[in-house]
Amino acid sequence: MNPAEWLRRAAATAPDNPALYRGAECVADYAGFAARAAAIGGALAARGIGPGDRVAVLMKNCTEYLEVLYGIWWVGATAIPINAKLHGKEAAWILENAGARLVFATADTAEALAPVCPDGVEKVIVAGTSGYIALYEATPLGNPVEMDRDQMLWLFYTSGTTGRPKGVMITAGNVLAMVAGYNADLRSHVPEDAALYAAPMSHGAGFYNFLFVIPAARHVVPVSGGFDVGEVLDLATEVRRVSMFAAPTMVKRMTDHARAHGRDGDGLDLLIYAGGPMYLADILEACDQFGDRFAQIYGQGECPMGITVLPQAYVRDRDHPRWQERLSGVGYQQTVSRVRVVDAAGRDLPLGAVGEIVVQGPAVMQGYWRNPQATADTIRDGWLWTGDMGALDADGFLTLHDRSKDMIVSGGSNVYPREVEELLLTHPDVAEVAVVGRPHADWGEEVVACIVPVAGQGLDPAALDALCRDNIARFKAPKAYVVMETLPKNNYGKVLKTDLRIVVQDG
Repeated sequence: MNPAEWLRRAAATAPDNPALYRGAECVADYAGFAARAAAIGGALAARGIGPGDRVAVLMKNCTEYLEVLYGIWWVGATAIPINAKLHGKEAAWILENAGARLVFATADTAEALAPVCPDGVEKVIVAGTSGYIALYEATPLGNPVEMDRDQMLWLFYTSGTTGRPKGVMITAGNVLAMVAGYNADLRSHVPEDAALYAAPMSHGAGFYNFLFVIPAARHVVPVSGGFDVGEVLDLATEVRRVSMFAAPTMVKRMTDHARAHGRDGDGLDLLIYAGGPMYLADILEACDQFGDRFAQIYGQGECPMGITVLPQAYVRDRDHPRWQERLSGVGYQQTVSRVRVVDAAGRDLPLGAVGEIVVQGPAVMQGYWRNPQATADTIRDGWLWTGDMGALDADGFLTLHDRSKDMIVSGGSNVYPREVEELLLTHPDVAEVAVVGRPHADWGEEVVACIVPVAGQGLDPAALDALCRDNIARFKAPKAYVVMETLPKNNYGKVLKTDLRIVVQDG
């Protein structure tokens, strides 16, 4: 099933329903939304783009983002949404690896990409320019190109522990499973509802668009294109019936702002928190401030929105004897998934024992793009090994524990230490380096680099900052450098990052 069929149906059955909003201003109804997507699809087809081709979307949040996604799918091609916060070099690597033929960008991302854009990219089309607006005049495709369930719909690049991102292949069948799981375990939306995109549409927030296109509901993009707490709360009051995806750090910032300014979340309907661990104290404070508006989903790029769920009824429950443990966890397995906790050999562990979380079901990715070894390492005997550690209780509720990988989650964005370490090691004054996360009140974690300088050399933080600024996204760059004589290691020479986390936290 091509999701562009959902848009075509919405435009046919509810053409006048308001669809796309820039702030509180409606800029397209469903008839207009679908017409623009069909025209973009027609323009792509005229360039010879179709099934099997890949088209990148390197855009900050904007209403054009949805037009472009559905235009790509209308012609049967694969969308590659790329984090707009990445450095131009990082985005260029993804474009080359994916073999993208075309890139849709916003003015800022186009500027960053221009000096490093791969030769294989035929054209960069910038939203808001005359070149983009001219696409609306292209001959539209009458109907979306048919897709089977195994056709790749979305190529999502998630950072890997080797320092190079991996392309997660999300199929039409995966999207169908996501939609089915959400509708079964959370709710089905209605036309009066509104999705508010404050988190990046290239990531988790973007996946929620399907749940609102299907019922011909509203899509609201803040004028800022990002997450400004005051703007979000003001929009909710004006637009009403707002649902949004939010990382735990976003929820905390909303709670703190609302408490400081006497706001109660008027207009907010459903806040789905995901993308990282939520501390019990933080969700309790959020519920006290905003009321019964929260639900949780646990997923990852390899199984987006599809592992476990903690519906609103369980978030608000204070009567169950273990309600605190449940609220500290991530809920129970979704209708479309099976979840287990296993040891290194894949054997089920006893209830309460901590092991690796594995998941099986139709929402699990097809595999990693052009990376059969990584696919085989991650999907074994039909089970996705998530890399997350957790424990199940007798009722099937899952609690997350330490990650098996050393990923840092800062402001809802994933940072893999090795990528940063490898870059810092290219500096001539750095002999050894280990990157860890340090708790941060607003961002959840911040990146800290523990460095052993080359003997006889000092360390210039400004030079290291410049190195990072020229090669990686800002959110990945260390916020502090800790100079050490040696890094703590075990008998096998492995750096003891647990010890380092204690050091940087105390520091």
